[in-house]
Amino acid sequence: MEIIDVVPGLRMLRFPVGQAYVWQEGDALTVIDTGIAGYAERIAELGRIERIVLTHFHDDHIGSAAELRALTDAPVYAHGLEAPVIRGDAPAPPPIVPPEERELYDRVTPGAPIAPHSPVDREVDEGDVLDFGGGARVLSIPGHTPGSIAIHLPDAGVLFTGDTVATWEGAAIPGVFNLDRPLLLESVRRLLDLGPDVLCVGHGDPLLTGSRLRL
Repeated sequence: MEIIDVVPGLRMLRFPVGQAYVWQEGDALTVIDTGIAGYAERIAELGRIERIVLTHFHDDHIGSAAELRALTDAPVYAHGLEAPVIRGDAPAPPPIVPPEERELYDRVTPGAPIAPHSPVDREVDEGDVLDFGGGARVLSIPGHTPGSIAIHLPDAGVLFTGDTVATWEGAAIPGVFNLDRPLLLESVRRLLDLGPDVLCVGHGDPLLTGSRLRL
């Protein structure tokens, strides 16, 4: 696990597949996604984790959630449409992989082990405000998965997009392996219209001070 300082109070955790983020206020940490399975102990070493927010149910985002919750007693937050899959009460719908994404899919998916099921302590939805970052707003952004969420910190100018947005060569691009690409593109436009100062994506480097969108 590589730890990268993004801006003061915000770190990115980079794993062999995917990444997660840690927002710090005083000695309290909020973990946004948990990467692949097997990294909970290393994440827990970062400090006092107050909450775990999952942007969607894919294995490279929820992999360490169950163990991290067990180690820290931090509650897990996720959208109500994602929670049954995360808990193991419903099967995950398979991604739709168009031909142009097949090579990438075949290359990266073997590196993401199947995630253990995790409790979800609080189901969230559009308009909910979480108690960190001066008021972290939950945005419902379907397309990548039905219950994908973004977390927007307006006061800090920070936006966490999960896999709805990725970055490549210094530009923001739509995410891949989506269940509904037209709906995803609507969600992408909505997020970029927010004009964040810091764009924290699920795959690729964070972007600072505005983002170029490539559709």
